[in-house]
Amino acid sequence: MTGRALGCLPAKALPRQPRLAGLRMMARHAPPVLDRSHVDSGSLMFGNDTLGDCTAAGLLNHMRAVAALGGWQVQADTDDAIRFYAESTGYRPGQPATDQGGVEADVLAYAARIGVQLESGNYFPLWGSADPQDRNALALVMAGMGAVYLGVQLAQSDMNQIEATNGACVLEPDNSAYGDTTPGSAGGHCLLGWSYTGLADTDTLDLLTWGTIQRATWGWLKSRIMEAHGIVWPQLTLASGLYPTGPDLDALKAQNADLLNNDP
Repeated sequence: MTGRALGCLPAKALPRQPRLAGLRMMARHAPPVLDRSHVDSGSLMFGNDTLGDCTAAGLLNHMRAVAALGGWQVQADTDDAIRFYAESTGYRPGQPATDQGGVEADVLAYAARIGVQLESGNYFPLWGSADPQDRNALALVMAGMGAVYLGVQLAQSDMNQIEATNGACVLEPDNSAYGDTTPGSAGGHCLLGWSYTGLADTDTLDLLTWGTIQRATWGWLKSRIMEAHGIVWPQLTLASGLYPTGPDLDALKAQNADLLNNDP
């Protein structure tokens, strides 16, 4: 069985946190289906089998997913993920007591200010948050920004079901046959929403986590989600007309600048 660690701390809102709600692209109706079965997202474990670095792993996998949609790939390895995890949180390599996970908003703000350092250069994201219960918004972020960066509260039943099936399952909100279904009873986790078969509660999503795809229903995500963020990498390209451009990109830049310029 594959080791699976968590590491997403409770969601928090930053003063002047960027928001996606005002962007023109967010006023659209999301595609009814987002099929990416023909695209290899390039998702990697990035050390999240033993460390609670899911916030860092999710960010690097977001970069790789966007690059894959553009027909190429960003080279990154576990050392890159662990280095960024240490930089963006209080983790100190070799000191297990400091492996406490990360807050998604803090990690995104850090990345926007300092960058994600890879051999190919420094990558600086623009980001904004969406209402985690707005399904159309989550789907639009997947379609228009490559993937949606999610924070979820996993139940112990989720972890038990994934372990029992080695991930070959569809997570549903009531999987009580596998134990406690209370959201958060296992802990918080950062993962990516990648694609979906439809927008109804019983339709399924492909979630990028632990170096693979985990399927779940929208109903499951509705019951477990605590936050959602869209990320744009100006250094990368996405082969889609929905990718933020013009006034939307300008608005994101302005919001991110406001956050960084007023960061204490």
